[in-house]
Amino acid sequence: MPDSGYDYIIVGAGSAGCILANRLSDDAAARVLLIEAGGRDWHPYIHIPLGLGRMHDRRMFDWGYETDPEPNLNNRRIEAMRGKVLGGSSSINVMAYTRGNPGDYDRWAQKGAHGWSYADVLPYFRRCETWREGEDSWRGGTGPLGTEFARSQDPLYQAWLEAAKACGYPLTSDYNGQQQEGFGRGQFTIRDGRRSSSANAFLKPAGRRKNLTVAINAHTTRVMLDGTRATGIEYVQARSKLCASATREVILAAGTFNTPQILMLSGIGPAQHLRDFGIGAVVDLPVGKNLQDHLGAYITYTRKQPGSFHREMRFDRMAASMIRAYLFGRGPATVVPGGLHAFIKTRPELAVPDIEFMFRGTSHAPHLWFPFVRPAFQDGYGIRPTLLHPDSRGELLLGSADPLAPPRIVYRFFTAPNDLPTLREGFKRARELAFNKALDPYRGEEIGPGLKVKTDDEIDGWLKKVVITAHHPAGTCAIGQDGVLDSDLKVRGIENLRVCDASAMPDLVSAHINACVLMMAEKGADLIRGRTPLPQAEAA
Repeated sequence: MPDSGYDYIIVGAGSAGCILANRLSDDAAARVLLIEAGGRDWHPYIHIPLGLGRMHDRRMFDWGYETDPEPNLNNRRIEAMRGKVLGGSSSINVMAYTRGNPGDYDRWAQKGAHGWSYADVLPYFRRCETWREGEDSWRGGTGPLGTEFARSQDPLYQAWLEAAKACGYPLTSDYNGQQQEGFGRGQFTIRDGRRSSSANAFLKPAGRRKNLTVAINAHTTRVMLDGTRATGIEYVQARSKLCASATREVILAAGTFNTPQILMLSGIGPAQHLRDFGIGAVVDLPVGKNLQDHLGAYITYTRKQPGSFHREMRFDRMAASMIRAYLFGRGPATVVPGGLHAFIKTRPELAVPDIEFMFRGTSHAPHLWFPFVRPAFQDGYGIRPTLLHPDSRGELLLGSADPLAPPRIVYRFFTAPNDLPTLREGFKRARELAFNKALDPYRGEEIGPGLKVKTDDEIDGWLKKVVITAHHPAGTCAIGQDGVLDSDLKVRGIENLRVCDASAMPDLVSAHINACVLMMAEKGADLIRGRTPLPQAEAA
């Protein structure tokens, strides 16, 4: 059982929490408690890159959340997967490493997030990583996080690049470097053939420090307050209610869904909403507002000839590959069947890309197969147009005053007038790419949605029927002049309490959000310790 008194308590051992635990416990005089609701990241599926498919199919190490019915998505409930394990979502995500556009961070700063411009944050991106291709003005060479180019050898991705050039899109040698916009070779958080999660990269190296305590299977129920000062947390572990005190700070890093829930259960949030659940408001803040996520749908095709991944999915081959990957960090199971990302503008006057194309190099439903036992699947591939900057805003609400009950996730997708037309334009551009002659040797039949879907109304109807999120929820405790947090990540009106996770993002970046969250934790650790920020990057 953890001791009762600490200097810092960090709630959530996810992407941000593991970094915070490492950086704060680097001061041997600081006693740090890291609380995680999930268990240890022991399972091989977490560490073998190709294990992600089985984890997602079974929703392993996941909170099991889903949204309220979405009126503009045919009243569907959308699954809202979030990691519940050491490493959080960095232990279960697809490992894509995409930082976003410099203009995203400059927009944050212009809107009141002082100190979060691209020049301010680039040094923290660099400090975080070791880029396999070597350090330069944009990339780091000595950080704990391993990042590398996709190692897929599938010639399909070169065909996509040829199609992009033919359609007039730019190419980029490194979308996390000098130029983000365009089609570029995929990048992943993989190191030595294994997932480079926040737990692997940051928490495990700090695990033997005597001043760091990690409590697993411990569900935080509220922040303890003395007036308007945070003094610790209350949590449940092994069916017992426990408390831990913090003499310096409590830092919430529980994610876009759980952080606002904890705040509201503690009396920090929209006063009327809290009163509806019998909770007195200590401070009235827009906690839970501003919820947003990236929304997209795969256009899928059969493949004329099976690719290399299809051959590797034969049961005996994959069994051998998984063992080889687990023991030695080598072989086909260490290679994700995705080798490309693209960030494009649908209008040239835009400051940052508004559509991302995600690429899948195999069928939408691959499975293990073996001759005369189980037939092989029909191989295929797909392109997923994804809306990067939705105008629609939802909210995270309490579903109950019971802290063990799930919150309500209300996105309100497509309520803003420009969101569906922008995603529709992304669909049209993706289909144009897919039918470029460069892909003729690979393209079979379009099976989703199929060529019968042509008109704007038909495209819109299909999108509403099939879109899901890219699992990039953000913004529910936003930094900003009218937001929940100030630019130092402090909760307004409460002493000794900060938030450092994706909920603090003012709005979405033009990318998958994990790299951004890792950067925020690196910068957040300096803010918490009162260190001078790293010098602004000159290359920006």
